[in-house]
Amino acid sequence: MSEAIDAAHLLQRAEELIDHARKAGADAADAVVVRGRSNSVSVRLGKVEGTEASESDDFSLRVFVGRRVASVSANPGFDLKALAERAVAMAKASPEDPYASLADPADLAKDWPDLDLYDPTEIGTGELTQAALATEAAALALDGVSNSGGASASAGMGGLVLVTSGGFSGSYGASRFGRSVSAIAGEGTKMERDYDFDSRLFFADLRSADDIGRGAGERAVRRLNPRQVPTAKNVTVVFDPRMARGIAGHIAGAINGASVARKTSFLRDRMGKQVLKTGLHVTDDPLIVRGSSSRPFDGEGVRGERLTMIEDGVLKHWFLSTSTARELGLSTNGRGVRGGTAVSPASTNLALEPGDISPEDLVRSVGTGFYVTELIGQGANMVTGEYSRGASGFWIENGELTFPVSEVTIASNLLDMFLRITPASDIDRKFGVAAPTLAIEGMTLAGT
Repeated sequence: MSEAIDAAHLLQRAEELIDHARKAGADAADAVVVRGRSNSVSVRLGKVEGTEASESDDFSLRVFVGRRVASVSANPGFDLKALAERAVAMAKASPEDPYASLADPADLAKDWPDLDLYDPTEIGTGELTQAALATEAAALALDGVSNSGGASASAGMGGLVLVTSGGFSGSYGASRFGRSVSAIAGEGTKMERDYDFDSRLFFADLRSADDIGRGAGERAVRRLNPRQVPTAKNVTVVFDPRMARGIAGHIAGAINGASVARKTSFLRDRMGKQVLKTGLHVTDDPLIVRGSSSRPFDGEGVRGERLTMIEDGVLKHWFLSTSTARELGLSTNGRGVRGGTAVSPASTNLALEPGDISPEDLVRSVGTGFYVTELIGQGANMVTGEYSRGASGFWIENGELTFPVSEVTIASNLLDMFLRITPASDIDRKFGVAAPTLAIEGMTLAGT
């Protein structure tokens, strides 16, 4: 489906909605349409288990009457005038919010680049089915793989249409294609499971079904016959890139302005202070061409720019939307995201930038430690920074990965962990949160 289909029509309806809101008594308003199209197929053991298709254009109207604000949502076909009048009536009955407002007109994007986010390639249900089956077959063909947890293939698009009474009007769309598979190795009580996947904006960039299936199978087989290891303190834990992205995600959550304003971030008092090792950088860039989380403007019509959120280990910025910025006495940096009828800040293409050492040399430098390939549970407290997760992976002995390890827990405090990170050079920027292999010293490992 062409990205441009319905964009002009949706912009027109959004503009009419704003006009009705102003006539109903709103001092300011913005209208958003979140577009979504998706098609997916799941299979298991050579048979189709499910197919799903969805298509939606979800309208949201936010109105301001003085310092009072209200938001309403509707599906296509609603009465514009009635929805606008209802929103204004709700706003007049709402308590005042000293921070909520539209973005300042001076902050609004006047133009924006073509970020090449949309691939018009049409992938039908039949092709998705064949891709899912091929991915699973590649996993099952690997020696040691005994069963399948299922495979899937998907194609879709999403986009945003935004009109504000402050003079902004724009839209963009992005496509998404994906493949995934879960492989099971071993028999009986000694089975191990692992997975592999890929997700890209452009169909031609997807890893092949054979590559993904083989990757899942190899990961599962490597986990067979795991051992436990004794409890130890001051262990160096190495996070493979898949798990390292979670560490980068914790950084993003801790420097989110909304969490800072609510005083629910353990980094809330660390602006301008050292939070990573000297020499480390965390960047966020919404304008990467074909970037997984790129966007030409944010959910308020503000164009964001590339920011070094943490520079040389020192915290420089929060992620900010207009209301969050005002609450903190700052200015938005174009990180507002629409979530239903609300706007909140979030990262775009976030990267914990790589170091100079190869992942192999990083593991060698550890000597003895633990290499993590899977984390279990949600044991990261973003208020206190306390961190405790179930983990599986491989024991590092004499700088080499040796036997698989399971049923252990790794623990520390995120503030201490951040200050002890050593990054390798192997970053993969295809995901919205990117990080290389990471070594973190001084963690506690609870085993036998």
